[in-house]
Amino acid sequence: MTQPRRLGTGIGWRPEIAEAVERMPGIDWVEAVAENLCPGHLPESLLRLRERGVTVVPHGVSLGLGGADRPEESRLAALAERAEALGSPLVTEHIAFVRAGGALTVSPSLEAGHLLPVPRTRDALDVLCENVRIAQEALPVPLAVENIAALISWPGEEMTEGQFLYDLVDRTGVRLLIDVANLHTNHVNRAEDPSKALDELPVEAIAYVHVAGGFERDGVWHDSHAHPVPRQVLDILADLASRVVPPGVLLERDENFPDPGELERELGAIRVTLTKARARVVTPSEAPAGPHSGEPAAPASGTPGAAGSRAAGVAVGARQRLALGQAALLSALVAGTPVPEGFDRGRLGVQARSLAAKRADVVAKVAAELPEILGDAYRPAFLAYAQGHPMSGGYRRDALDFAEYMLLAGHHPEDAETRRRLRAWWLERSGPTPPSQRPTARLARATRRVLLRR
Repeated sequence: MTQPRRLGTGIGWRPEIAEAVERMPGIDWVEAVAENLCPGHLPESLLRLRERGVTVVPHGVSLGLGGADRPEESRLAALAERAEALGSPLVTEHIAFVRAGGALTVSPSLEAGHLLPVPRTRDALDVLCENVRIAQEALPVPLAVENIAALISWPGEEMTEGQFLYDLVDRTGVRLLIDVANLHTNHVNRAEDPSKALDELPVEAIAYVHVAGGFERDGVWHDSHAHPVPRQVLDILADLASRVVPPGVLLERDENFPDPGELERELGAIRVTLTKARARVVTPSEAPAGPHSGEPAAPASGTPGAAGSRAAGVAVGARQRLALGQAALLSALVAGTPVPEGFDRGRLGVQARSLAAKRADVVAKVAAELPEILGDAYRPAFLAYAQGHPMSGGYRRDALDFAEYMLLAGHHPEDAETRRRLRAWWLERSGPTPPSQRPTARLARATRRVLLRR
């Protein structure tokens, strides 16, 4: 495996802190959420950073490589376009599923609106390997995939996280984006030892590392990206950095942004942690060979290992079995269907509330007029809506469906002026769409628009 590019110390670029990031000393690179970028209209801040020689890496959140379906060509093309527009040395995504249902299960398509864990089973690994290979062939630069944080565990798992990631790298040659905050989350929520996970990882495959904060409530750790980085996460970073010098380390912060000085202090703490750990870096001869006795730590090149041929054609049965499990889990989380056998009912309740809260937060960002129009009533109204209305078409569609729900289902605000503003907002943004081929759909849409104009 060729050596990954050295990146240095970076921070997640977000519009809310764009100016502060440009002024921060010692920023070698930034990461931007791919779905929030338009290649033809890149933010001026990112363009200025690029002109200064700062590397920009697009970080995808919606590809769903761990899902049962093959990656959508349009999503892969969009990710490739952003990498080329930014001149990026690599792109990153997550080992997660974000949607389920559809043709493989002959059931409605559902969107999670967030990253959900993949079962660590042979079926899931086979599917993931094939999906990663499809993505690698479609992208113009190398791909790295990230371990995610999880509130829930799948029953009947066959591998640890370290073993799962080791085999993924061995079979595909993909690089890893290791999030040490997610290792801490899984330690609290799933009793998984971060040190043991690092023992099993092919650390030479690491492209870079994420560091982020969170909070604990009722024994559950929430990976919020809205709180300071805790000591436990820095300790895991130190453990990792004592084994290998990571090519890059990045601080993530998505919400509740502190003043720039606080972000700079967190970056400083990360640098100090790395410096202290370098004195304890394990030499290659001392490093563990991997979780499988007698096997090399990784393939010798960026191409798939000897096991890679197993990923060339996953049986339909494996995809279908994975699809059925993921659809049942996601339906329980977002549509209130029964909890699948083997899952912790309490933890699923926590995850369901977390997904609904995430939806409310993101809709409030993509349709900022809704919380302005509805005021304090927005959040409880949206959470009530989310209980019986799964997301099926992305956050912008979700915002329109929520407004329609408020106006048509008898949940509209009592204040006449609020109703008027909400109705005007919906009418303006629902806009004309290509006519459906189904007469019933055309009639239903026409009826809704007539009712909303009254």
